Amino acid sequence: MTARLSFGRMAVYAVLLLAAFFFLVPMYVMLVTSLKDAQEIRSGNLLALPQSFNLDAWHSAWSGACTGIDCNGLRPFFWNSVLMTVPAVLISTAWGALNGYVLSLWKFRGSEPLFALLLFGVFMPFQVVLLPMSQVLGWLGLSSSIGGLVLVHCLAGLASTTLFFRNYYAAIPRELVNAARIDGAGFWQIFLRVILPMSTPIIMVTLIWQFTSIWNDFLFGVAFSGTESKPITVGLNNLANTSSSVKAYNVDMAAAIIAGLPTMALYILAGQYFVRGLTAGAVKG
Repeated sequence: MTARLSFGRMAVYAVLLLAAFFFLVPMYVMLVTSLKDAQEIRSGNLLALPQSFNLDAWHSAWSGACTGIDCNGLRPFFWNSVLMTVPAVLISTAWGALNGYVLSLWKFRGSEPLFALLLFGVFMPFQVVLLPMSQVLGWLGLSSSIGGLVLVHCLAGLASTTLFFRNYYAAIPRELVNAARIDGAGFWQIFLRVILPMSTPIIMVTLIWQFTSIWNDFLFGVAFSGTESKPITVGLNNLANTSSSVKAYNVDMAAAIIAGLPTMALYILAGQYFVRGLTAGAVKG
């Protein structure tokens, strides 16, 4: 019996190692390619380690490898994404927390149909809102600006953040809210002093989810940004499609890693909180 269990466990580990290898090989190829020069890429083995430690491609990708229109390296696009992502994540998370609090613990007539209608935003393809959203941004004077992108991402993520918080708060015993109301606490006092201290797991889930979605977005970035407000996904696309007689694969690989580093770092540092938050509140009681 023990031998059979050991064999089964070894088989599971073998499958997991094979899956990890399958997903990590492309990352390995990107990394080693970014550290090679053009001559070594053309004449060497794709999987071979670089002959020398060369960061020229990284410098070019960051500071100025791209010479086409609206493209001068990833640095301005990176900071545009930071200026767009951080406020959009914080605002959409706070907005979703407040919506979830109201829809779960302060229900009113029509709250359930309202929540059902709000859920359409989770499944609605974002392509259908491009034209009306561009008109709204024009009316508000936010066209082709980072502020406009922040507004778009807050609205686009509102359905998801509300869903996360509403389902999490639905598992909180209503007796806590009723006891606080008996003690004289109002709407905001209950939210700030009772509910928010219990919300750390779902807040972490929402922050990571929103950061990943907004940082990696290309559709809204290419549709609503201007020359000075393009996010890093648009900058990466411009760099990769720059016309050149010789394709600089090492620069493209370095640029792709730079664009993905913030989300990779976020999952490495806070991935455990993401998993805990997904399972928190799954069982009521």
